[in-house]
Amino acid sequence: MTNDPAIILPPRWRCAFDPERGVVVTARQASIPPSGVPPELVLCRTRVDDSLASWRTRALAGLAERLEAFDLEDEDEVELDGREATYRRFSHRAGLADLVSDQWAWVVDGVGVTLTCTVAREDYADYCDVFEAVAETVDPARVGAQPG
Repeated sequence: MTNDPAIILPPRWRCAFDPERGVVVTARQASIPPSGVPPELVLCRTRVDDSLASWRTRALAGLAERLEAFDLEDEDEVELDGREATYRRFSHRAGLADLVSDQWAWVVDGVGVTLTCTVAREDYADYCDVFEAVAETVDPARVGAQPG
């Protein structure tokens, strides 16, 4: 896995950054699985003036409006590395692809941090543990302290 102060990424995943838009890192697996959809993760930050629960409720409603065939499959309140977080798994479509996204979110000192990991449904069983392992490395306090 690749080391970053805020997250540890799988090795050989291609990374991009867009701090002006709140994207701390986007990482995509270099090789493409048989589904034709490369697994991808996106770590973002944004200013939040609300509780974690209220922010995520609004954000999920926004996703439901924007994503084609959105379906919330699982939700939980979790603790990762001693910090309160939310977990959501949802499905949606992009073109002909049936996708599944795992999403974790934190609020630290007024900064909301989200990690969204997306893969083709047929590949989900192969990547869900990878996504969870990455989520366990996220340090939302460091993400929140980054410029951008």
